[in-house]
Amino acid sequence: MHFFKPLLTAAIALVVSAAALAAPIELAGVKVEDTATVSGTKLQLNGAGIRYKFVKVYVGSLYTTKKVHTLDELLAAPGPKRLQMTFVREMESSPLGKLFTRGVEDNVAKANLSKLIPSIIRMGEIFSATKSFAPGDSIILDWVPGTGLIITVKGKPWGAPFTEPEFFAAMMAIWFGPNPGDWKLKDAMLDVK
Repeated sequence: MHFFKPLLTAAIALVVSAAALAAPIELAGVKVEDTATVSGTKLQLNGAGIRYKFVKVYVGSLYTTKKVHTLDELLAAPGPKRLQMTFVREMESSPLGKLFTRGVEDNVAKANLSKLIPSIIRMGEIFSATKSFAPGDSIILDWVPGTGLIITVKGKPWGAPFTEPEFFAAMMAIWFGPNPGDWKLKDAMLDVK
């Protein structure tokens, strides 16, 4: 009987630590779930972090079907993907829209940029229509193979999906390209130690 007691204690400790690993995390007061479901596919949290622009702006979280550590791995990963931004402070949408456009310009080759202009203009319409974001509001970018990039703003899908894979790649380059807006957020969402 004494032989089983240490085994039982070790098994209970293993179960407790596994449960702790699967629990949601909290960053800057935002609960980040360990899974998300996109188009019927359960995704795992790849990584999460805080976007700083002098102050905390939003919590970014990336969900994938398998762990990725680079932009190329993210784009090549099978199935749906989700990037979620949950705001932790009041933010006007106009400056945010300009940062998105600048992020694309900083991370996409000039030769490819002209093909993206119609989608960039459409993306700008989202920020024109949404005047500001309050703490707790979110923007969700879901890539669904065969459908495209679905953008959800404050809980409501925005217009038709962006069907071009190149536009999705350009959007992801804002965070994960060679010139991200926030290197620490990039590393956190790509789970780079």
